[in-house]
Parts: sequence; structure tokens; C-alpha cells
Amino acid sequence: MGNHYTFGVAMFAAIGTFLFGFDTGIATTTIAHASWIDYMGKPSAGLTGAVVAVFIAGETVGALVQTAVGDILGRIRFMQLMCIMATVGTALQTASINMGMFLAGRCLAGIAVGGMVSTVPVYLSEISSPKHRGLIGGISGCGITFGVMTSNWVGFACSHAPYGALQWRLPLGMQIPWGVIMFIGLTTFMPNSPRQLIWKGKVEEARAEFVKIYRDLQPHEIGEEFSLMRAQIEFEMEREVKSYRETFMLFRHRALVSIAVQTFTSLTGVNVIQYYQTILYKALGMDSQTILALAGVYGTIGFLINCLTTKYLTDQWGRRKMLLAGMASVIVIEIYMAIMEYKFQDSNNKIGKGFAVLGIYLFAVTYYGLLGSTTWLYGAEVLPMSIRSKVMGIASATHFIVNVGITEAGPSAFANIHQNYYYVFVGCTSCFLVVAYFYFPETKGKTLEEVAAAFGDKVVLVEDIMIAQEQAAAEEKLRPSAEFIEVRHETA
Repeated sequence: MGNHYTFGVAMFAAIGTFLFGFDTGIATTTIAHASWIDYMGKPSAGLTGAVVAVFIAGETVGALVQTAVGDILGRIRFMQLMCIMATVGTALQTASINMGMFLAGRCLAGIAVGGMVSTVPVYLSEISSPKHRGLIGGISGCGITFGVMTSNWVGFACSHAPYGALQWRLPLGMQIPWGVIMFIGLTTFMPNSPRQLIWKGKVEEARAEFVKIYRDLQPHEIGEEFSLMRAQIEFEMEREVKSYRETFMLFRHRALVSIAVQTFTSLTGVNVIQYYQTILYKALGMDSQTILALAGVYGTIGFLINCLTTKYLTDQWGRRKMLLAGMASVIVIEIYMAIMEYKFQDSNNKIGKGFAVLGIYLFAVTYYGLLGSTTWLYGAEVLPMSIRSKVMGIASATHFIVNVGITEAGPSAFANIHQNYYYVFVGCTSCFLVVAYFYFPETKGKTLEEVAAAFGDKVVLVEDIMIAQEQAAAEEKLRPSAEFIEVRHETA
């Protein structure tokens, strides 16, 4: 990839999604430690369940806050606000002296990561080039899987620590520095979204940021891309969307696709499998240390395959193919998982139990390899500038709300209908596969403005004179950098 600056920005932005993955995963091991249970006064099952429920409720609020004020504050300032909240929330959890303080920290952290995970894909899609948007935007999904993997292995390591508060305070405290680090990056070198600056009427600032981001392009390429982007956004501004009713009247197809892709992500059962895999391993007769190690391996597989497909598949093969192949694969593998657990969970057949565990790992390969990053990226890039932040927030909130329902039903479902719970996800994913086949167009290689044509919306054509004017402006912006490099060569 030519532009290492954009890649570096994406890596810093992914700290926000890393915190989402880590804070989501670390609660599972925290509430399992006897030292935490004793310190918190042996909380009831309802209070223990609130640790997860309050966090997910916070995530939903965070996504809706992004919908309300994300465009007003701008991408950078909104993420800075979320960094502050994440730091305060994780610090409260780490320093908790009672259950109320712990739940307050969980709520604040949930709001922060809910807002962050809704904003980072939008931000990265807006600063990346069409050629590399799959990679740059996909890094946000890799941040989530890296967070989940890290939390799994930290939980495993702390299971070997001696009894005491260190078992659960140390993992929680590991989150605190990351919000500060991301805040510093946002303040110092991460650019504002040129598209949002145009939308706010700050064309000169947008041009400067665009040149900085696309510094590896030639002036005529910068001029052409900026003029096309500016013309399309200004055209969409003429049809300013002032209400949600207008959103679904003018951009119904695009808004519903964004919401649908986040909803079906939850209905694949990925969170149920991630949260309750330890229960599944226990049902197969594994001991506690083996269970934690297997959960760590699950997270590692998810992260590694996510990185590989983000690098080598998303921009090359395309989003539509990955979504369709991913859903079809999930259907087959969940049927396999149900059959294996039915056959072997109550048997002494170790080979059979190995094949049952294999099903869980195959799910990690297919979901995180084909759907994990793709869904967050696709949900952001199909939306026009005027509604991108608002609808992405609604889509994320829908994702969290559906997650609450199916995850809370998990223990009862596995206790009563056992492995047949997988068939619920098979049915839901099958329905979404049909919807995606007919209604999800390809976005690979298109600018965010050109994506409009795939949904039947108008794409503005730009006259040569406007492109020439933008090229001259780009050359003017690039000249100081070129002169600096020339002086350095002469001095050397």
C-alpha cells in the first residue's frame, strides 16, 4: 500500500474498536474469579448478570449518542469525547470498592465503546481511497478481534494468579492507557474527515486534509477525486435530510441495507458462541484450565484469519462475495456444530468431542474471516454523507439490542433445547442470505460517492474546468512539501 500515513491513522483509530473487543471479553473472566465474587459481597445472579447487561445498554446509548451529536461534534472531537469516557469508565472498574461503582464504570465504558465502534468504521471509510478502503476500513474489525483475543489470553493468565484483587484489577487496569494514547493521536496527527468538512462548508480545510491523506497521488488524480467528492456531497446537501422520515423516503434502500447488515451479524449467533463457548466446552467434559485455553485459541484464530482476509480478500474479492460466502458457510457450519454436539456431548468419545470443538473453531474461521470486518465496513460505506453518521448509529444500536435478546436467552436455550438453538441462527442467516443476494450491491473499488449509482441514486458529473481548478489547488498545497524535500537533498 502506497500511503503509510493512512495506514498509521487506521491503526490508531482501531484502538477504539480494540477497547470494544477487550472490554466485551474481559467481563466473562472477571465475574468468574472467586476473588471478585468475594470482594463484591457475593452478588446475586441478577446483579452478576447486570455486569453484562449494563455494558450492552451503555453500548446502545453510545451508538444513539453518536447518531444525535456525531455530525455536530465531528469525527475527531466525538472520538476524543469517547476516549475520555472510556478512560474514566475503565478506571472506575479497576478501582471499584463496591458493586455500584463497578456497574457505573461498566456503563460509562459501554457508552464509550458503543460510540467508538459506530464512529471508527465511518471515519476510516471517509479517509481511505477506493483501492484500499477494504484494508483501511477493515482494520476497525481487526481491532475488535484483537481485543477479544487479548482478553481471552489475559483471562487465562490471570487464572494462574494467586487469590486476590490482582486477579481481576490487573486485567481491567490494562485498558486505562489506551484511551489516553488514542486521544493523543486524535489531537496530534489524525486528520479530520475531508468529506465532513465539505458537508460543513469548510472546503479549504477539506482540501488541505485531502491532500495530506492522499499525498501519494499525483496532483491531477487529487484534483479529479476531490472535485468528484465535493460535487457529489454538495449535490446531496441540496436535498438536506432533516428527519428520519426523510431519510427513509430518500435513501430507503441504503439505510435499510446498513441496518440489515448489522442485524444479521448478531443473528448469526456469533456473540452467543463467543460468550457461551466455555459452557459448551464444559458440556463436552473439559476441565477449567483447558476451557480457558480453548477460548484463547478461539480468539487467536479469529484475529489471525480476520487480518489475513482484510489484507488479501476484501479489496480483491469484494464485499458482496464475502458476505454471501460467509453467510452460506455459517449456515453449513452451525448445522455441523449442532449435529456434533448432539452426537458426542454425553459420550466418552474423545475423537468425537474433538470434532465438536472443531466446529466452534471452523465457525471462528468463517465468521471472522468473511464477515467480521466486512459487515462494519459495508454498513458505513453504503450510506451517503448526509445520513452516514445517523444511520450507522441506529444500525449499531440495533446490533446491540438484538445481541442482548439472543445472548440473554442463551443459557435458557442451551438448557432447554440444547444444541437446537443453533438452528434458530441457521434459519435467520438463511433469510438474510436471500435478502443479501437480491439487495446488497458490490462497493469494491468505488469511491463513497460512486456507491450511489449502485443503489440507483444520481452521481454528479464534473466538468473538466473544475477538475483543473482542483488540480492547481492540489499542486499549491503539495509545493511546500516538494520544496522541503529538494532543500534536504541539496543540504545532504
